[in-house]
Amino acid sequence: MRAVVIQCTCPDDATATRIATALVEERLAACVQRVPGVGATYRWDGRVENATETLLLIKTAADRIPDVFRRVPELHPHDVPELLALDARDGTPAYLDWVIAQSRDDA
Repeated sequence: MRAVVIQCTCPDDATATRIATALVEERLAACVQRVPGVGATYRWDGRVENATETLLLIKTAADRIPDVFRRVPELHPHDVPELLALDARDGTPAYLDWVIAQSRDDA
């Protein structure tokens, strides 16, 4: 089993906290870090937009990706929330084992 970090941006810290809490409580993630004040420039509906967002770094087991990708849009106010899964190629064995264990329903 491998660990991943899923990146997701939220429009504000209240939304980010609500999503992070739900994912950890539902054991879809071992840990979710919230990084407020991230500037973003992107194209949406034909316009260039500038926004300040809160970045979520969701640590979970790779086999939980589909569950996280299903659950986050249920909680997120955007029509197309950012969800990118990045492989955690290296890490200390104890930390990676903890991420996997905490991302299990039966833990």
